[in-house]
Amino acid sequence: QVQLVESGGGLVQAGGSLRLSCVASGRTLSSYYMAWFRQAPGKEREFVSAISRSVGRTDYADSVRGRFTISRDNAKNTVWLQMNSLKPEDTAVYYCAADANLMGRRRYDYWGQGTQVTVSS
Repeated sequence: QVQLVESGGGLVQAGGSLRLSCVASGRTLSSYYMAWFRQAPGKEREFVSAISRSVGRTDYADSVRGRFTISRDNAKNTVWLQMNSLKPEDTAVYYCAADANLMGRRRYDYWGQGTQVTVSS
């Protein structure tokens, strides 16, 4: 089992940048496909980005492609989400997720507690 802790959220003006971090403990990160999801108030949780177990394959939601970049360092047990050109509609709680079997856009076995990102206009 793996535990995930996100950090790096905060308040930023539109057009600004934030870098979210997700640190894993309990098991080595290299065993897991990793992803970021987000949930805005009153909305369902939505997929943001995913990365394969070894660096090489990534996936992005259309709404963030070209603005967000997912990366990982298995030696540091850390996954990042670099978010540039932020928009007010990016405001949400961002969650890190891990799965041992599949790099998908829906089901992940392990979840962090989330970090709030607020983008002001």
